Amino acid sequence: MPPIPDHPLRYATVNELHARPFPSLEVPSTAVYVAIKEPVQAQNRDRSKDLAHLLSLLDRHGSAHPQPGATHFQGPIGRADLKWESHTEFVTYTAFSRGASKRPFDPAEAELLPEDWLATAPGRRLTSVLIRIEPMPASDEALFAQLDDWFVPESLAVSRVVDGAAVIAGDFRIDPAGHMRFAVFVKPGTGPRRVGRIVQRLCEIETYRAMSMLGLMRSRDLSARLNTLDPRLSALVSGLDNAEPAPEAALHDLLTISAELESLAVQFSFRFGATAAYEAIVNQRIEVLRETRIEGRQTFAEFMMRRYDPAMRTVKSAEGRLQAMADRAQRAAELLRTRVDVERSAQNQKLLESMDKRADLQLRLQRTVEGLSVVAISYYAVSLAAYLAYPLAKALNMGKEALTAALVLPVVGLVWLLVRRIRKALH
Repeated sequence: MPPIPDHPLRYATVNELHARPFPSLEVPSTAVYVAIKEPVQAQNRDRSKDLAHLLSLLDRHGSAHPQPGATHFQGPIGRADLKWESHTEFVTYTAFSRGASKRPFDPAEAELLPEDWLATAPGRRLTSVLIRIEPMPASDEALFAQLDDWFVPESLAVSRVVDGAAVIAGDFRIDPAGHMRFAVFVKPGTGPRRVGRIVQRLCEIETYRAMSMLGLMRSRDLSARLNTLDPRLSALVSGLDNAEPAPEAALHDLLTISAELESLAVQFSFRFGATAAYEAIVNQRIEVLRETRIEGRQTFAEFMMRRYDPAMRTVKSAEGRLQAMADRAQRAAELLRTRVDVERSAQNQKLLESMDKRADLQLRLQRTVEGLSVVAISYYAVSLAAYLAYPLAKALNMGKEALTAALVLPVVGLVWLLVRRIRKALH
């Protein structure tokens, strides 16, 4: 029996489960992470430019190339290891190197991804992160001394993660060199792959936080435009029961507003949908870290709840307001259409009544004309009949006047019957 053939996408779907593996990191080490995004229509960008930019970095170090059309790659670049991923709207580069500089978060560490090479990237820098991975200090006092020296205390988020395997910290601020900083203190005995997963999740939290915050910026633009449309829409809705303006003019204005609202919905639907997806990823990545509090310091989840969650609620509020205004405009348009239809029906009724009166008048006029027609036809008929009857009148010794008088009534009667019969035939 021949083997059953495989579905053409069987291996592709299975391989996708194993794509983008977590890095394996020794302690101490350093990670440099950059996410690049096209400012406009990033989802429709030319992805071949992203791949060409990656190849230019690999060629600097004589490294092997990924397969054509690849969406992820891992390989060495000199003394560091590079991880490249292409996403729907952005591209990420992560360079890992063993060891850590004596100066914490030295800007020179970012040179693993050269500045001149980054300047030629097809897009703009969305986020840039330096992650310092060190052994766990001997005491919490030493740990907090380092954190207070490295980060802004009022913004610092710190917690134990993954059942106490590590302590992560960061203040979500951009330093003078343009990088965001995170520290990972690893407990002895923690495996390198677990360390790699923690670092990867920190990078994802920052990336998807930045991507979702783009929705906040767009929602502010949307709110400004809705603030302009809302009074116009409210005025039209409030004036539905007024005689002025005319329903046709009000309906035209309302359809203009509805069209603008639909246009806004088309423009912002992708960003709002993406923001909701990115927010879910941020919350999921924080959840899998399994944070525990350290001496009353705020955790990453608490930091997000206090500052990030309100931003996401603002985005959802703007999205809901746009939908509510579109629905209100649609309901108002339906009411106006109903009002226009009712008024047109009333006008049609009046027109029909006018046509009935006109038809009745026409009928009366027609009957009057018929009467006059009988008289006129009878007059000529009597004259003709008189000429025909002259010989008979002479034979009977009748005068012309007597003959004509005798013919009037029979001729008029015959003409009247003939006209009546013709009218009945026509009706």
